[in-house]
Amino acid sequence: MSTKRAFNPGPNRFAVRTLWACLATLFVMAFLPTSAQAWWNEEWSLRKKIMVDASPTGAGITDTIGAVPVLVRLHVGNFRFGQAKQDGSDLRFVSGDDKTPLKYHIEKYDALLGEALVWVSMPDLHAGSKADIWLYYGNQKATSASDPKATYTSDTALVYHFGERGTPAQDASVWANHAQGAGQPADGSLIGTGLRLDGVTSVTIPATQSLEIAQDGALTWTAWIKPASLQRNAVIYSRREGSNGLVIGMDDGMPFVEISASGATHRSSAGAPVAPGGWHHLAVVATPGLVTLYLDGNAYASISGTIPALKATALLGGDTAVVTAAPANPAPVAAAPASEGQAAAPTTEPGAAAGNPSAGAVQDPGVQATPQPAPAAPVATTAAAMPGFVGDIDELMLIKAARPAGFIKALAVSQGTDPTKLIAFSPDEETASWLSGYFGVLIRAVTVDGWVVIGILLVMAVASWMVMVEKSGYLSRQRKANAEFLPRFRSLDSDLTALLADGASGDKAQQRIRRDASMLRLYRIGAEELRKRSSGTQPGRIPVLNAEAIASIRAALEAGLVREIQMLNRMMVILTISISGGPFLGLLGTVIGVMITFAAIAMSGDVNINAIAPGVAGALMATVAGLAVAIPALFAYNYLTLGIRDRTTEMQVFVEEFVTKMAEAFSRERPDPLQHRIAAE
Repeated sequence: MSTKRAFNPGPNRFAVRTLWACLATLFVMAFLPTSAQAWWNEEWSLRKKIMVDASPTGAGITDTIGAVPVLVRLHVGNFRFGQAKQDGSDLRFVSGDDKTPLKYHIEKYDALLGEALVWVSMPDLHAGSKADIWLYYGNQKATSASDPKATYTSDTALVYHFGERGTPAQDASVWANHAQGAGQPADGSLIGTGLRLDGVTSVTIPATQSLEIAQDGALTWTAWIKPASLQRNAVIYSRREGSNGLVIGMDDGMPFVEISASGATHRSSAGAPVAPGGWHHLAVVATPGLVTLYLDGNAYASISGTIPALKATALLGGDTAVVTAAPANPAPVAAAPASEGQAAAPTTEPGAAAGNPSAGAVQDPGVQATPQPAPAAPVATTAAAMPGFVGDIDELMLIKAARPAGFIKALAVSQGTDPTKLIAFSPDEETASWLSGYFGVLIRAVTVDGWVVIGILLVMAVASWMVMVEKSGYLSRQRKANAEFLPRFRSLDSDLTALLADGASGDKAQQRIRRDASMLRLYRIGAEELRKRSSGTQPGRIPVLNAEAIASIRAALEAGLVREIQMLNRMMVILTISISGGPFLGLLGTVIGVMITFAAIAMSGDVNINAIAPGVAGALMATVAGLAVAIPALFAYNYLTLGIRDRTTEMQVFVEEFVTKMAEAFSRERPDPLQHRIAAE
């Protein structure tokens, strides 16, 4: 049997190296920065993808949308305020192709509180589809590019954010239709600061050319409202001019739109009422022949008709009296009193035409006519104004065009209480840091308790890796040394103790054998036992070993074999601890982290996916760390166990071979061949 074939078993070294190379590649890929191939501008160090989802998996908008301003809410759960400039002037928004900058403007940016409201112009959002935009930040040299006027289309005639305090609302559109009158600010509104209406004080919207509405003209009016109570015919928006008018309001919780034209008034039909105290999106879209009222993005009611021409001022939270002109009726002329010596002129009573006999009577010439009171002249009739709306209003927009239903739905969803249906944020990406991409977000989300568990797992990982390296090298050296020693042992003839005479000197191969060959150590045990038993034998004679002596030497060899096996298995328990204990420690860290995350959410009251996801993801890092410890340890344990088994088998075979050779050589007494040759010479 070939020595190399018999004693060179074990795993294929090429396969093992390939496995380790694959593991190393996966490890490096996991820790490399996650960045896209393109980067809009290298001066910005951070960016994140914002997904606008109008598909069925998101907002589910099936109608045409078109160009729409999208509200991007930034908070500490989705944005790193510490990495941006204090005023947010380094914010940039780029389209999904990562090439085209988008127009935007900042309504609010508070780095201290970690809150920001940014309006981004989406040039063309398609119904039922997804679109991506990139938010870039992290450039301390950047200057502000916020441009409110460019954020909205040219047909947008009025946009009030109501973010001012103590000053009239400023128009964010290009037309500068600023309000007349400051009004009362409403803190903590739906979107930043709103306007509080008390039903008495109204806010005037000026009459400008850009706000004029032509006869049968198109119009889109949107706003967020929060009624304080149920009111009868409460006016939110009123614009009247003579007998023409447009009124939008609430009637016992039911939104309505009312159109007056040429003395005729039409109001939308009543629908389901809304309860006071909650925010609702209200919109009116007028096209020639149809006026549609929307509530929370859905069609609520409609009127067959058109909006009349209007050029006058408009009111928020108030109404003006409705004036209807009456037909003219000239008053009768009373007879002038007669002068002295002159007869009074005859006076005809109005009742003459009715056949009154006295109506045509002529008074005596010397008697002055008694003046009759003239009846009052006919005047225009005046209807009382409706009461003003009591509640809060926010984000008023007026567009001189009819926007589609999908546009209204997109506004209602993106600006509402649950914008995540339309807008989602991806983790940050960095240009030049290994702590970037998804891994960087996870690292930053790990809590203190998670780091404690990860630290313990790191110690376990280092210990297991040290065992892997040391044990793998030890097995490799022993295999090579045994392979070099075995041919020398097999070359022995009858004197099995001949190799004991090898001194400390020798070539490198012999030194390696003496240091690493386990077979040599077993051989020395057996050879020493033989030397003890041959000490009383006559010179020139080989001792005879009976069965008991051979069994005794075998026992000594097997004892040495047990010690060698113990050396092979030394420290392997560290790998077993890493395999079984690593995942459980990681699970412990994850459970604690999730508990802390939910406790923090319960205390803050902010229940949304952006608040939950970072904490849960950071907690799961402990489980990942546990698996990262256990998986390499498991692979190494199996590999090393196979090597230990092979070395053990080799030593067992050697013991049997040594005992067999010993039994053949010392089973009967005979002359020593070596001494016989010496005597012959």
